[in-house]
Amino acid sequence: MTNIRGIKIAYPSTGADLKGLLKAAWYDPNPVVIFEHKGLYWSKVHGTDAAKTVEPDENYIVPLGKARQALVADQAVVERGDSLLVVSYGMGVHWALNAAQRMPGQVEILDLRSLFPLDEDMLYSRAKAHGRILVITEEPVNNTFAQSIAARIQEHCFEWLDAPVRTMGAENMPAIPLNETLERTMLPSIDKVEKAMRELLGY
Repeated sequence: MTNIRGIKIAYPSTGADLKGLLKAAWYDPNPVVIFEHKGLYWSKVHGTDAAKTVEPDENYIVPLGKARQALVADQAVVERGDSLLVVSYGMGVHWALNAAQRMPGQVEILDLRSLFPLDEDMLYSRAKAHGRILVITEEPVNNTFAQSIAARIQEHCFEWLDAPVRTMGAENMPAIPLNETLERTMLPSIDKVEKAMRELLGY
């Protein structure tokens, strides 16, 4: 979808942001596509309680193209060079939030919220602050939007990187299996995200 010219694309990870992005789409003169992850409805999936958010106010609007820091790393850890930035959207934000609890203070999570337009200013500034970046998507990684994010970071922030930007997502299969065990094996999870984080941090 991000290759289609003339449309804007949003992908919220919380109830409040879904409402705020819907209102932004209503007022925007351009066509806007909003993706929703069914696993975040009523937070039915383990580890998604953070998706349940109080409506800030009835006129709450999230500007299209504005990311948010879903989790902020400890500044002392950042200055030591022992932190990493996770870039994601939708369910990926919640996998990262849960995995980050196991390494407190070391992880910052950037929730893109809007895939096009993309908040490149915040993306690059936070990438430069950390030097290690993990991009998470739920789809198979090859030829994806997540890889284009990684490429942009490496192009614009190369001098500040301490490691190659890593992308992780589902296994590269043509379809999601109907078998529940195979589906869990294919898709990312909290444990898989934690493993990728630790590898980037070098332990």
